[in-house]
Amino acid sequence: MDRRKFLAAAPFAAAAGIGPSRDWLLNTLDQKPESGPRVRLEDVVHVRNMFGVFQDTDVMQGGGSGRLLLTQYMNEHVYPLLRRTYSDTVRRALCAATAEQTYLLGWMAYDDGEHGTAQRFLIQALRLAEESQDAALGAHVLAGMADQATLTGNPEEGRRLTQAGRHGLANVSSPACLADLWALEARALAVLGDKNGTARAVVKSETAFGHADPANEPAWAKFIDAAYLHGEHANAFRDLGQAENAAEHARQSIQHARDQNRARRGAMSQAALAVSHLQKKDLEAAHSASVRTLDLARRVKSSRAVEAVQDVQRRMIPFGAHPLVADFNERARVLVAA
Repeated sequence: MDRRKFLAAAPFAAAAGIGPSRDWLLNTLDQKPESGPRVRLEDVVHVRNMFGVFQDTDVMQGGGSGRLLLTQYMNEHVYPLLRRTYSDTVRRALCAATAEQTYLLGWMAYDDGEHGTAQRFLIQALRLAEESQDAALGAHVLAGMADQATLTGNPEEGRRLTQAGRHGLANVSSPACLADLWALEARALAVLGDKNGTARAVVKSETAFGHADPANEPAWAKFIDAAYLHGEHANAFRDLGQAENAAEHARQSIQHARDQNRARRGAMSQAALAVSHLQKKDLEAAHSASVRTLDLARRVKSSRAVEAVQDVQRRMIPFGAHPLVADFNERARVLVAA
C-alpha cells in the first residue's frame, strides 16, 4: 500500500525516465512469446471496441470513474496479448490499440491528479505508438504530454512537445489532432505571456478544426470537438488576462458541453467564465458562474474539475470578506475537502 501511494504521489518531471521506459517496453515486446493462441485482427477489434466504452466513461464521468476497471481490463486482457505470437500486420494494429488504451490510462491518471503515474503511462503509450508506425497516434500522445507539462509548470516543455507533434503529422492528415496541438501550444504560450503567439495559435487551431471530419478521424480524436477546443482557447485567454476573449470562448464551450451533457468540460469552462468576470471586477456574475462550476464538478470524479473550483476561490481572495465570496467558499467546502 505504501509503495502504491508513493508511486501515485511521485511528481511529474520533464523528460524523466524516457530511456528506461523505452528499454523496458522493447524488452517486453521482444521477449520470447508465451504459449497461447496466435493473436488475430479480430482480437484487436475487440480491444478497440472496449476503448470506445472507456473513453466515453472518461469524457462523461471523469478520469476517476472508470480508471480501476480499465486498469484491470488492460492487465488481464490487453497487455498479455503483447506476449503472444502474431503477424507483422497484427503486431502493428495491436500496438496501436494498446497505445490508445495506455494513453487513456495516463489521461485518466492525469485527470485524477496523479501526475507521476500519468507521465509513466504516456511515455509507454508513445513508445507503443512508435512501434505501431501510426504517426497521428504518436502526435496525439505528444499532445497529452504537452498538456500535462504546461499544467504542471513546464510551458516551455509543453510547447516543444506540441511542435514535435506537429512535425509528426507532416506526412499524415489528422485535422482534429492538429487543432488540438495548436490549442495546447496556445495554452503554453499564454502561460509564457506571449500574447501574439497565443492569438496566432488559436487561429491556427480554429482553421485546422474547420477541416476536420469526424467520420474520417480515429476514435481517440472523438473528444476533440467544439466544446473542448473553445474551452482550451478560453483558458489560454484567461491566462493572458484577456477577459472578453476568454468569456466569448467559454460561453461557446459551455453551450456545446451542455448540449452533450458533458459535466467536466462544462465545469472547467464555467470556471474560466467566472475568472473572466473576476478580471472585469464583476463579482456578482462571477459568483453565478462559479456556483454553476460547483454544481457540474459534483457530477464527475475529476481532480481537474475540483482544481477549477479552487482556482476560482483563490482568485476571489482580493475581494475580501464579501458575502458572495463567503457564500461560494461555504458551498465549495464539502467538495474541496473530499
